[in-house]
Amino acid sequence: MSLVQIIVLAVVQGLTEFLPISSSGHLVLVPSFLDWNDQGLEFDVAVHFGSLLAVCAYFRRDIAGIVSGSLEILHGRTQGLNARMALGLALGTIPAAAAGLLLAGWIEEHLRSPVVVASTLAGYGVLLAVADRIGSKQRVIVDVSLKDAVLIGMAQALALVPGTSRSGVTITAGLFLGLRRQDAARFSFLLAVPVILLAAIYEFIKLVLSTAPVAWGDLALAATVSAVVAYLSIEFFMRFVNRIGLLPFAIYRVLLAALIIYVLV
Repeated sequence: MSLVQIIVLAVVQGLTEFLPISSSGHLVLVPSFLDWNDQGLEFDVAVHFGSLLAVCAYFRRDIAGIVSGSLEILHGRTQGLNARMALGLALGTIPAAAAGLLLAGWIEEHLRSPVVVASTLAGYGVLLAVADRIGSKQRVIVDVSLKDAVLIGMAQALALVPGTSRSGVTITAGLFLGLRRQDAARFSFLLAVPVILLAAIYEFIKLVLSTAPVAWGDLALAATVSAVVAYLSIEFFMRFVNRIGLLPFAIYRVLLAALIIYVLV
């Protein structure tokens, strides 16, 4: 990959990972629009790892609380807020982790196409708009029950399909469950941490064990650029989501889907 490709794709990933517009979909579409070869899952995992670093840095206090809660659980104390949050995130991670292990290879082979991306962009975009419209927006993140965490986690599993948007579908689920926009986003972003970490570890082990040459320098650069841009993207989203709402992102998804159909299909 050229330096331009690495930087462009890393910036795209950083901008879109935590906005509800599908980072994986954009990573499929950009090469298609620019007539580049698909960058491959290894690159996608590298830029997602950069996004992981960004969300850990931005929500460092929450992460520290979750670690503390995990230690409380190990000592048999499960009633505290940190312990409940840690347990909720663990349970919410299971559906996506299981689906990833079972279906990631098949999805990579069969669903990384513009038609699939257009369909999921539009469909889940409409669903996001509906959730933002009818959700009560009365609950905060401390109200998230273990049942809620599992339901949001099941929604997260759908994001394995390009164009769905992990943040988009989990924020949508949170809104349907009555969470405020900012709290739905916060839980969504925290729920991303274990899933991205597991995917990165799995792919890293595959790369280490592989006999094929690996462009570690390219992957490191991509992860770094993605981390910086993703941090700024989170800052923007968390600062303005309550003011601007989610309808602009839903409209963008539908318009992008229409453009994909017109240009690429």
